[in-house]
Amino acid sequence: MVSKTPKGITVVLAGGGTAGHTSPLIATAERIKALDPTGRIICVGTPKGLESRVIPAAGLTLEMIPPVPLPRKLTLELLAVPARLAGSVRQARRILRDCGAQVAVGFGGYVSLPVYLAAATMRIPVVIHEQNAIPGLANKVAARFASVVAVSFPATPLPGASYLGLPVRKGVAGLARSEARGAAQSLFGLAPDMPTLLVSGGSQGARSINQATEAARDRLLAAGIQVLHVLGPRNFTDHQPVTDPVTGARYVPVAYVDRMEDAYAAADLMLGRSGAGTVMETATVGLPMIFVPLPHGNGEQARNADFLIDGGAGVLVADAELTADRLLSEALPLLNDAPRLAAMSAATRNLVPADAAGELARQVLGVARERV
Repeated sequence: MVSKTPKGITVVLAGGGTAGHTSPLIATAERIKALDPTGRIICVGTPKGLESRVIPAAGLTLEMIPPVPLPRKLTLELLAVPARLAGSVRQARRILRDCGAQVAVGFGGYVSLPVYLAAATMRIPVVIHEQNAIPGLANKVAARFASVVAVSFPATPLPGASYLGLPVRKGVAGLARSEARGAAQSLFGLAPDMPTLLVSGGSQGARSINQATEAARDRLLAAGIQVLHVLGPRNFTDHQPVTDPVTGARYVPVAYVDRMEDAYAAADLMLGRSGAGTVMETATVGLPMIFVPLPHGNGEQARNADFLIDGGAGVLVADAELTADRLLSEALPLLNDAPRLAAMSAATRNLVPADAAGELARQVLGVARERV
């Protein structure tokens, strides 16, 4: 049970499931704390999501409510949604009431909708942030009554939307890759004088990306390319580092990286999904990308990377076309062409708004103070 606090602003932040929701939540919480040190932040998540680990690890208080997944197709599961949603809304109301929230902030996903609805019934103002170019259902609903609707991409179709960019953590926003490169490569056991490919399918990993990378591994190492491979916790089993006996290039597999800025600093090129977090973080730090959009969902991943592809900062490969041979044909020419990589990195500089986390934090506190 959370208790009320008489000092500062109390903000409730809702978001979870994947790093796409938790990373901007944590980034925004960092800036709210810096702007209002006497305030209080309560986060709301579900027991099954990534938030159950990463939010407490970030030093934030986490309250749990049951997830309410919404089936994408007409199935019998739809019949259970109203009762589940009502139960989660009741628990969200309790959290908002007990902590004396002045504002509720959501980043989409299953956990956000109950918080949005609970806040609306309690006349607590709602601020939403949509990460993807194509919005999810929770934010579509809340955009109709939210005080602030912020989006990561300028063409996101939500009523009243303002283009803000994606909040990223201070460690990412302030990263100078060239300066941090040596220490980051040492951290992962990589050589400082070899081109480095970072591979990550997101917080949960991606089977197609992992399979193509493992199939191409020996040829990458033989070409003098070292690989930092983030497989995802569920996919990491008996994977071991491999060193090519001729070139000395290393394949370093890891389950998960808590501070992705370290992985970004170690890399010259990244192969990964085009979730909003990956797109905006790599654009922020100037890391060239080979994007492999998730082939499921509502198509938002393919749309997320459009502005970087059009701006010459990335390459797009369809998931069904990602084989070991295709990976090699895309990655090797880039990793052996330092001027082109530098040009791709430079192309990102004017493509993303600066300090989205700080601007969202200021708007959240502004909305909350109107109620005090």
